[in-house]
Amino acid sequence: MHKLVQNNVIVYLGIGVLSLVTGCAPNRSVVKRDYGTLPEGITANLYTLTNPEGLKATLTNYGAILVSVEVPDGEGKLADVTLGYDTLEGWLASTSYFGATVGRYGNRIAKGKFTLDGKTYTLATNNDENHLHGGIKGFDKVLWDAKPIKRSDAVGVTFTYTSADGEEGYPGTLRTAVTYLLTDNNELRVEFKATTDKPTIVNLCHHSYWNLTGDPKNPILDHELMLAADHFLPVDEGLIPTGELRPVKGTPFDFTKPTKIGARVGADDQQLKYGNGYDHCWVLRNQTGKVALAATLHDPSTGRAMDILTDQPGVQFYGGNFLDGTVEGKGGVKYQFRTALCLETQHYPDSPNKPTFPSVVLRPGETYRHTMIHRFYTKK
Repeated sequence: MHKLVQNNVIVYLGIGVLSLVTGCAPNRSVVKRDYGTLPEGITANLYTLTNPEGLKATLTNYGAILVSVEVPDGEGKLADVTLGYDTLEGWLASTSYFGATVGRYGNRIAKGKFTLDGKTYTLATNNDENHLHGGIKGFDKVLWDAKPIKRSDAVGVTFTYTSADGEEGYPGTLRTAVTYLLTDNNELRVEFKATTDKPTIVNLCHHSYWNLTGDPKNPILDHELMLAADHFLPVDEGLIPTGELRPVKGTPFDFTKPTKIGARVGADDQQLKYGNGYDHCWVLRNQTGKVALAATLHDPSTGRAMDILTDQPGVQFYGGNFLDGTVEGKGGVKYQFRTALCLETQHYPDSPNKPTFPSVVLRPGETYRHTMIHRFYTKK
């Protein structure tokens, strides 16, 4: 890997500069630059990944956040398809988890409590009486160490963070790494890994908000969604799963075939009322621990499409139901109701309190792993 320093910007080149001169495909590259200063006086950085097809993904070591993803439409026009902020200050004040690496536990834990090996632990509560997305200061609110990397078919960044024993109420010192890779095949891979020195619980996830039109003023109700799931998890009024795995057939939750998100979101259904729309976890057919297709998303207006693959047992589909125009994001746009959606691959919400759900316990000597792949393409 070659390293150039120009005007306080570091560029890591995956292929020789000659490819630019001779008109070959653009270089794979990682460009690092300053992003701003944290309140404690430490500088946060931005890392822009570019692949030979011209796709770009920009990350920051603050929160290991995915700041933007630029992908082409059916005519080759690049646009950012994620919600977020233009400046570091936006992320510092954010409570929406745009693009965030979420931990230690993505999604909700009822009443902020769980019992492990006979001991009850009390976590920070930040979602009414429940614990959500790691607590008051989760992994999205800390500065990670960062290392640009190059693989034979990809460039990326590995972020690392050590969460101290007792942080936000969790037991054990958790050493965490998340690697973002932009591949030559137009895939954005997210690879999580964690180890612990005491028994603990872990459910790391990625939390981007997507709008494949490339214009965050547009609603996502015409996006077509497919979820590789025959069951979903019903919830109570606090959006905590009841423990039931309910068949999607015959319900507004059936996305086994590509379906417009707006087609049934207004149905008279108690589950939709609890979530103000879709904000539920679907039980993926693939329960093997191997990477497989979890979802497809397509915007017919631009032709942009995205597959999501994972080795996790569930995917949380959130339809942007709590966006209300109060958050001002990129370009000064105020994000309105259902102008983006999340597809978060993960273990099920409240798993520590549901013995019938797949285990989220991590013990010393074990390694937690989670792979999520976003595959971008266009179709008519």
